[in-house]
Amino acid sequence: FGSSHIGFILVVLAIEADGNMNMKAFLLLCAAVLSSVLALSFDEDAAKNRPVSKVITLLKDMLKQLEKEAAEDEEIYDKMACWCETNDKEKTKAIADAEAKIEDLTTKIEELTAASARLNTEIKNL
Repeated sequence: FGSSHIGFILVVLAIEADGNMNMKAFLLLCAAVLSSVLALSFDEDAAKNRPVSKVITLLKDMLKQLEKEAAEDEEIYDKMACWCETNDKEKTKAIADAEAKIEDLTTKIEELTAASARLNTEIKNL
């Protein structure tokens, strides 16, 4: 408790002290409250060594590590997304080109097969 809390407690006790309570009893009560308040001190080193504090520290460290890994993962994802997009465009174009070439070659095979049959017929007629 800070000094403002102690002062507040003493004021509340003084207000609650009615006419039946004499000043000596009131001062004894105030002294008891003050000594109990002063006995409640906060030990920062002990608070750091509590299991709950250790868990909280561990969780905060894990959060920092997760944030760092998330940033790294986002960077890798951006690179992979760019590669996938570029690669998809290239592969789609390559597939379209290959399908067009297949059609051209199929047409060429049909033309040459017809020419071969015509020439075979001419050779037989000679």
